[in-house]
Amino acid sequence: MPLIEAVEITDVAAEGKALARIDDMVVFVPYVVPGDVVDLQLTRKKHHYAEAVAVRFHHRSELRAQPFCPHFGVCGGCKWQCLPYTEQLRWKQRQVEDNLQRIGKVELPECRPILGSQKTREYRNKLEFGFSNKRWLTKEEIESGVTFDHPEAVGFHTSGSFDKILPIDECHLMDDVNNRLRNGIRDYAYAHGLSFFDARDHVGLLRGMMIRLSNTGELMLLIQFCIADEEQRAQAMALMAWLKENFPEVSSLLWVDNQKYNDTFGDLEVNLFSGTDHIFLEMEGLRFKVGPKSFYQTNTEQAYILYKVVREFASLSGSELVYDLYTGTGTIANFVARQARSVVGIEYVPEAIDDARVNSQLNGIDNTLFYAGDMKDILNAAFIAQHGRPDVIITDPPRAGMHADVVEAIRYAAPQRIVYVSCNPATQARDLQLLDADYRVAAVQPVDMFPHTQHVENVVLLIRR
Repeated sequence: MPLIEAVEITDVAAEGKALARIDDMVVFVPYVVPGDVVDLQLTRKKHHYAEAVAVRFHHRSELRAQPFCPHFGVCGGCKWQCLPYTEQLRWKQRQVEDNLQRIGKVELPECRPILGSQKTREYRNKLEFGFSNKRWLTKEEIESGVTFDHPEAVGFHTSGSFDKILPIDECHLMDDVNNRLRNGIRDYAYAHGLSFFDARDHVGLLRGMMIRLSNTGELMLLIQFCIADEEQRAQAMALMAWLKENFPEVSSLLWVDNQKYNDTFGDLEVNLFSGTDHIFLEMEGLRFKVGPKSFYQTNTEQAYILYKVVREFASLSGSELVYDLYTGTGTIANFVARQARSVVGIEYVPEAIDDARVNSQLNGIDNTLFYAGDMKDILNAAFIAQHGRPDVIITDPPRAGMHADVVEAIRYAAPQRIVYVSCNPATQARDLQLLDADYRVAAVQPVDMFPHTQHVENVVLLIRR
């Protein structure tokens, strides 16, 4: 692929990349910002666009910020560290507006200014790391021929490789406890000869770890093992005992034996080693029970901001019937329940619905009902006839947006207001177009949940025409 010299980066693009224009071709480049002038090495070329990496800087933009993570540029998790946070927010706001205008093609009010995250580092309450017997080597490490005492690594998967792990020494996405736990387990494994997982041969004791941190001070640690025999079982339990002794701040110490060909453990038994099998998170006086398989927004403080926007848009007076679609563990449903007559939540995952019911009981909330099943199968005319036509529908679907049958069911239900929460403004815009015949967009509020990434949440209020 050719080298193109002295190219100016002019804009920010999707997936955390920036872009440049060369003649009639658009080039997408990671880890650069508008105003940088760089030499580009093309890595992929199509008819009207290409992908490239910057191999030399002629001029560094005044917009450029100094990345704070030692793994920036390799890890790929926080690609916008080189862009000041105020600029990140500006581009995210534009991303929301562009998607709603270009894809939705519906009449829009003026978009409210994006709500930035109060914390831009150490904002996550959940992190997952993988173990591998093959560490990812950077280009510089390969060229230098450097060798390591331990070829194994614990850290993050890198793009384009399923069996290698980039070793992480320092991560700023969570409180420093994540570094102490991860590096402590790594050093223990090196010292005691514990095997790391081989994704190709499907062997190796240490497979993964998950950390969940609560704003109540509770801490959950789950270790995924792949236990082949009694010797490895003994090694695994010795590690768990060491963790219990050396990290007394861990209030929920759990383990899983995962023999599957993927890292998910939603269908596996979780074993309690010590402490409790859950932690609690708090929000506005409410307590939410979170287990190892529970979904909870990973930016605790910003989730509160997001839910307050939802509640504001719902405009509840105490007399309304609310449907909460894709309710998860019922966080939003329980958050708004005290302002509503009743709330009906629907979610695909049965375990999440169990958590939602427990969370209502924990908080003395008795006006919620929760149902598990596929949204497009549950939300139908018979369900609406049984529970009544909702005054308000709150919907927070996955990135793919809502199934067309769900959109039609919402139109049939005919609520006066719809509050649509989305982590993907593009699919949200598509759904708004499908609802446009019956509903007008009355308010748009972007919320940043994930600083230093391209991701953005957006809340839209729709009013029945």
